Amino acid sequence: MCSNIKIGIIGGSGLDDPDILKNRKEKKVTTPFGDPSDVLVLGAIDNVACVLVARHGRSHNIMPGKVNYRANIWALKEEGCTHIVASTATGSLREHIKPGDIVILDNFIDRTVGRHQTFYDGEQGHPEGVCHLPMEPAYCELTRKAISEVADELGFAVHRKGTVIAIEGPRFSSRAESNMYRMWGGDVINMTSVPEVVLAKEAGICYASIALATDYDCWREVGEKVCVADVLRTFKQNITKVTRLITGVVLKIAAKDWEQPIKELK
Repeated sequence: MCSNIKIGIIGGSGLDDPDILKNRKEKKVTTPFGDPSDVLVLGAIDNVACVLVARHGRSHNIMPGKVNYRANIWALKEEGCTHIVASTATGSLREHIKPGDIVILDNFIDRTVGRHQTFYDGEQGHPEGVCHLPMEPAYCELTRKAISEVADELGFAVHRKGTVIAIEGPRFSSRAESNMYRMWGGDVINMTSVPEVVLAKEAGICYASIALATDYDCWREVGEKVCVADVLRTFKQNITKVTRLITGVVLKIAAKDWEQPIKELK
């Protein structure tokens, strides 16, 4: 087991369960970019060091456009995280991706506005210079592969690829928008993947995201349209599955050799 691995976990409701991390310790930190969404929760999963942060705060009171993504990623980097495994609720843009399904994201289309997407913004106290960041591959392929392997071992059916449309929110899409995103090649849609994935790569962290489909957005002619109550209900119904997957991925990551991938990212 690799001793220099530390895994950041970014999640929403349910992933601050005290049973996930052992020897939990809360740590309040600040960064050159302000405060993270909440305290960091330090602990371990089977002796693998982990750091958990609730993306929207543990009270789920921070809307997607107001999440301090830079502070969250910077705080995890400062804690020495080599990896980040994130979870996210998404709407499905494809009939074959059903509510309750898991998608291992491999690409994104950014429709957000006004969010800070770099640490190198020229502000005082921030890193100096300009970073023109290559975004292909968008997500860490080896971390994605580890998630896929664990899903197989657990017997979970997953979609091994998926392009997420990241919208600004907090409103959901109109039907015209939803159909446009389908034409663009989007598979799922959410409000938080960007700039989180961008900043993680800029920070040199192996990042992957487990997307849980909670609804069919609003593109279908039949069935219910997306609403907050349905999203939260489906997420809570499947939180055990997501938690088991993340727990297994932590152990899978720790068992692999990451020297070369981490060196390349840095």
